[in-house]
Amino acid sequence: MEGLKVSDANLVVYVHPSKSKKVSEAILRELGSLLFKFSETFDGVLLAYDVNILSEVAKILPGIHPYFGVRLKAKLLLFYPKPDMILEGKVVKLGQQSIHVIVLGFSSAIITEEDIREEFIYKVKHGQEVFASTSYKQHKIKVGTIIRFLVKSFDEEILHVSGSLVPANTGCTDWLDKNLEDWSHTNRSTKKQRESEGRGEMEEHDKVTVDGKTFSLNTEHQIKKSKRRRSEDS
Repeated sequence: MEGLKVSDANLVVYVHPSKSKKVSEAILRELGSLLFKFSETFDGVLLAYDVNILSEVAKILPGIHPYFGVRLKAKLLLFYPKPDMILEGKVVKLGQQSIHVIVLGFSSAIITEEDIREEFIYKVKHGQEVFASTSYKQHKIKVGTIIRFLVKSFDEEILHVSGSLVPANTGCTDWLDKNLEDWSHTNRSTKKQRESEGRGEMEEHDKVTVDGKTFSLNTEHQIKKSKRRRSEDS
């Protein structure tokens, strides 16, 4: 899953003088207070840490309460979802207009009706709500399903993700993992067929280069098709 990274950090933790005899305990408590909160310094949500105190010698800071700073190295596990990343989460609730997901057990995500591709149709079968694919009978999303979805945005304050199931490589992870190879083969065959048909229809047209790739264009519609194919391939 994307959205996770390990970062090496050089930190200074400020400890109250009353904790001078329990420095290690004070440092762990301070770092623990940062867990599952977004940090601008780390550019992510701190999930876990491994600490190595560099020196027991601390620098005393002037002031009414003379805190002292302790230098340490830490290896941090961070959650940093960015737009267009792919995340995985467990469906905890769904309705006709939305799918609610929990990511890594703490971050909530929602996928609204406009971000659920038309392939999925909402149904109630045997009293259970489900989004079923009209293209693949076995591809279903219900409460308890682990899904793979695209990040649209991330609210750092409340740790809330807005997601999308529009891309073809999103949906139930179990189904995707079992059928991705077949899907990729079919997608490549379809792409080659479209490219072959396109070459047969094109004669001499203007050319445009986008991101280092040259495309032959004949109409505005053809431009949109090319962009859509690039999106699917990525």
